[in-house]
Amino acid sequence: QVQLVESGGGLVQPGDSLRLACAVSGGTVSRLSMAWFRQAPGKEREFAAAIKWDGGQYTADSVKGRFTVSRDRGKNTGYLQMRSLKPEDSAVYYCATGSGLIASSMRTASAYENWGQGTQVTVSS
Repeated sequence: QVQLVESGGGLVQPGDSLRLACAVSGGTVSRLSMAWFRQAPGKEREFAAAIKWDGGQYTADSVKGRFTVSRDRGKNTGYLQMRSLKPEDSAVYYCATGSGLIASSMRTASAYENWGQGTQVTVSS
């Protein structure tokens, strides 16, 4: 069974950068589609960015040009690089993986089978 452990969250100032990591066990990161979702207090969980098993990238309009997803096969870990952070980016960030996803399902939370525990990102001056 695939298990995911996120790390890298924290408190940063507006305009800063932060990289989240999602370590994968029980599966191979390069064969999985991986997405990052986020949930702010009082709001629904929303899609942020994803990388499909074939390398295709998907980003939400709200983070386009600022967030990038990547993966390291040697470390079996996925990453979410976040730049030019804004206060509205503050949320708990979750990584999720799925097998055999198609392009039309990449932004849908229910398409992903495995989820990490979440890591808090707070952007505040």
